[in-house]
Amino acid sequence: MKKLTVSLPEDTALWLRVRAARANRSVSNCLAEMIEEMRRREDDYQISMEGALARKPRKLEWADGRKPTRDELHDRSGIR
Repeated sequence: MKKLTVSLPEDTALWLRVRAARANRSVSNCLAEMIEEMRRREDDYQISMEGALARKPRKLEWADGRKPTRDELHDRSGIR
C-alpha cells in the first residue's frame, strides 16, 4: 500500500471524518474506497465506450428493401 498526503479544505476534511466514523472506518480506508470506486466506474465506462465505438454501423432499410422517406422516418403518429 502506498502512503500519500492529501490536503483538503477544512469543511471537506470534517465531512470525510464524520463519514468515516459513521461507517466505522478510518479516514484513510474511507478515502481509498471512494477513489477505488471512482476508478472502477471510469474503467467500466472506458470498456463500454470502446465496445460501442468498435461496432460497425448498420444500414437502415424498410422491410421491402427500399429506403424510408424523410416523412416515414419522422412520423410520430404512433406515439400520440
